[in-house]
Amino acid sequence: MTHDAILIIDFGSQVTQLIARRVREMGVYCELAPFQSAGAAFDRLKPKGVIFSGGPASVAEAGSPRAPQQVFSAGLPILGICYGQQTMAQQLGGEVEGGHAAEFGRAEVDVVAPSRLFAGVWDKGGRYPVWMSHGDRVTKLPDGFSVKATSENAPYAVATDEARRFFTTMFHPEVIHTPDGAKLLRNFVIDICGCRPDWSMAAYRAEMIAKIGAQVGKGRVLCALSGGVDSAVAAILIHEAIGDQLTCVFVDHGLMRKDEGRQVVDLFRGHFNIPLVHVDAEAMFLGALAGVSDPETKRKTIGKLFIDVFEDEARKIAADGKGAPQFLAQGTLYPDVIESVSFSGGPSVTIKSHHNVGGLPARMNMALVEPLRELFKDEVRALGRELGLPEAFVGRHPFPGPGLAIRIPGDITKEKADILRAADAIYLDEIRKAGLYDTIWQAFAVLLPVRTVGVMGDHRTYDHVLALRAVTSVDGMTADFYPFDMAFLGRVATRIINEVKGVNRVVYDVTSKPPGTIEWE
Repeated sequence: MTHDAILIIDFGSQVTQLIARRVREMGVYCELAPFQSAGAAFDRLKPKGVIFSGGPASVAEAGSPRAPQQVFSAGLPILGICYGQQTMAQQLGGEVEGGHAAEFGRAEVDVVAPSRLFAGVWDKGGRYPVWMSHGDRVTKLPDGFSVKATSENAPYAVATDEARRFFTTMFHPEVIHTPDGAKLLRNFVIDICGCRPDWSMAAYRAEMIAKIGAQVGKGRVLCALSGGVDSAVAAILIHEAIGDQLTCVFVDHGLMRKDEGRQVVDLFRGHFNIPLVHVDAEAMFLGALAGVSDPETKRKTIGKLFIDVFEDEARKIAADGKGAPQFLAQGTLYPDVIESVSFSGGPSVTIKSHHNVGGLPARMNMALVEPLRELFKDEVRALGRELGLPEAFVGRHPFPGPGLAIRIPGDITKEKADILRAADAIYLDEIRKAGLYDTIWQAFAVLLPVRTVGVMGDHRTYDHVLALRAVTSVDGMTADFYPFDMAFLGRVATRIINEVKGVNRVVYDVTSKPPGTIEWE
């Protein structure tokens, strides 16, 4: 690593990843480590500054999370956010108490003294909107700290030791609900820590190509393509590094969006000339899913079959006289890495399957090549553009690995999949025609396990109900429904009912999603 870096110590906040996103958006590299392994991460990364995240625990309770002591003695700038402020205060000799009035949601802070953290942002003092999420509060500051801002229920909303470059906020600057939060974080990362903003996808591309070449040498690599952006970008990057030593396997399970299988084949064989094995496994997958209605069972069924088919193709490739593949390429992203090591109940480390169904087995005995494991989703898209992927492919909405299987609640049949595929294509076509596709984070149709009586012309029908979903999201963690006008919804519903046999009613889902999954199951 030749880039300046920031270490983020994770104390379990549901928005810790947003801190990393804000830092990356500045062009500065950062890594996130749970507090238990933060000491080792600190020694390895050699950061120019450290950020403590928020968290759900109470500092006042015995055994609650703490930062490694070496971070305080290193002479580096530290920014503590919410729980990060509280543990910093306690570890440096201050006091924290529970039982005071909490603050959750929108609040305002009054700036009472200048700070380097505020430079060029809150220089003139005054009152500013922020986002709070705390129950405990600091009641005594450590020696050397002074108050820079207060709020109604946080007397030390901002407290700093400017000499030691220790800064703390009780509010969350990383969320969009704190309008000036990104500017405060930039002051800390760029001006106070002195980090160079040299983290770019052009640099990452060159560095990763060299790294892949050194790792693989003359070996062969298999890559499981899903049709999604992550595996596509990983495959193209690896192909740039090692050429035809890479073979891609695309298992088409028959639950893709309309024409998606053909698009994948055309892109990789025609546009990029990458060796590709296309397996048409629709009959096999739909047969195995017949009568299965539980969403998790669907995932596991698809996962097992995917592994079986992939292993079978791997054996065929190994027998082609060019030697057995020694490496398996995966499109693992940084959020997958974070989740796998999270102290707050995240799953144990596993190989990420592009079908989100549990990964490939250890018996395949191949080393992993994971060229995207340091990137967030939007960085993967930027890298895809850097690699020359068509915008229509790079910018496509997220699509779950199990595909239409989890957008057909209840049992799955080919007839239902075809109905949903056709309706979904019309919905997305109208969104594109309205110029809304890039404004919406994710849009899709769901074939509900409900049939209703309707009248179409002179005929009575008994057909399916289709739900439409469209959400906006900044971070992929929270989502709100997109406020289509009624004319648009009427146009989409009319087209679907007229053009898709089997649907006689269309509804629009206007629920919002809190932090967590955005998928509809």
